[in-house]
Amino acid sequence: MSYLEYNVKSTPSGLRKVLYLNWPLILLLCSVAGVGFLQLYSVAGGSLSPWAEPQMKRFILGLSVMLVVAMVPVWFWRNMSVAAYLISVVLLIAVELVGIEGKGAQRWIDIGFMRLQPSELMKITLIMLLAAYYDWLPGHRTSRPFWVLVPLVIILFPTYLVLRQPDLGTSILLITAGGGLMFLAGVHWAYFTAVIAAGIGLITAVFESRGTPWQLLKDYQYRRIDTFLDPASDPLGAGYHITQSKIALGSGGWTGRGFMQGTQSRLNFLPEKHTDFIFTTLAEEFGFVGGISLLALYMLIIIFCIATAMATRDRFSSLVTLGVAITFFLFFAVNMSMVMGLAPVVGVPLPMVSYGGSAMLVLMVGFGLVQSAHIHRPRGRN
Repeated sequence: MSYLEYNVKSTPSGLRKVLYLNWPLILLLCSVAGVGFLQLYSVAGGSLSPWAEPQMKRFILGLSVMLVVAMVPVWFWRNMSVAAYLISVVLLIAVELVGIEGKGAQRWIDIGFMRLQPSELMKITLIMLLAAYYDWLPGHRTSRPFWVLVPLVIILFPTYLVLRQPDLGTSILLITAGGGLMFLAGVHWAYFTAVIAAGIGLITAVFESRGTPWQLLKDYQYRRIDTFLDPASDPLGAGYHITQSKIALGSGGWTGRGFMQGTQSRLNFLPEKHTDFIFTTLAEEFGFVGGISLLALYMLIIIFCIATAMATRDRFSSLVTLGVAITFFLFFAVNMSMVMGLAPVVGVPLPMVSYGGSAMLVLMVGFGLVQSAHIHRPRGRN
């Protein structure tokens, strides 16, 4: 029986698709989004505008998109993976030509009701294509040089386009998520050792190139590295963000100052309090308990994704589910590390909590794929 025939025959129909939804995962996503609504309400001084209300509307839209994606058989998304990836690449090229610039970077396309950030879409379509590639590729070829080169090109080409915007944070996420999926697909560890060695060499080259005609990073990106290494060197300039972030985190203590009682955010000491640094407002108001509770919700979402991947029988469903889990993990791991001073500030939002449309919508599409894999996995008679 062919792949298509097998999946068509194992596809549930009608009400069973709704019953087969991973409802605990939906509840977890709604809980995390609810935390975001509360924090956006708080940082606006107790008002639904300008951030909480639009975020609620975007989440409802995202939830609807997730359910639509979930109802479509997973084999359809496998067949659409090449087209989805190519569309994302075209949109990234369009950003170069007609993109909207903001805060020194050209990353968005205006589509009327929102600004679309194609680099966010690439995070999911890249996972889809890599999962489809390794589903198609026979296992004994996975670690052969030519068949390792193909996914590297798939990963590095959009990464180059994203770096040109410039968007270092998304570039790091694309490379890390793509590399993680290659490892899970069975690529030999020796390749990753070589990449790590090359990475060390690249980091050395980045520092050595500073101030030269062949400088590898923008000046502001070097300032972010300086700030990461020594925030106190410029507390009122480049180090201001992370210094205020650490003050907010520390002032929260174990249980926090209370809802809407955070001085750093209420008195506007904390910049980007509704986007990249929203975790610090949560930690200031609800303390260590609030921060670890949000982290627990995130980890439960990861656990449900892993459970779905283990329960599926086809390689594409398993890999795409694990790819979404890796991408989601990188979002909150990088953001939390960034605001705590454990990583450079690279502009990665806190998933489902930070204000923004593109990241939330794309993540909901990703979880729609997870739900599709969960719904359409074989269960015997349907």
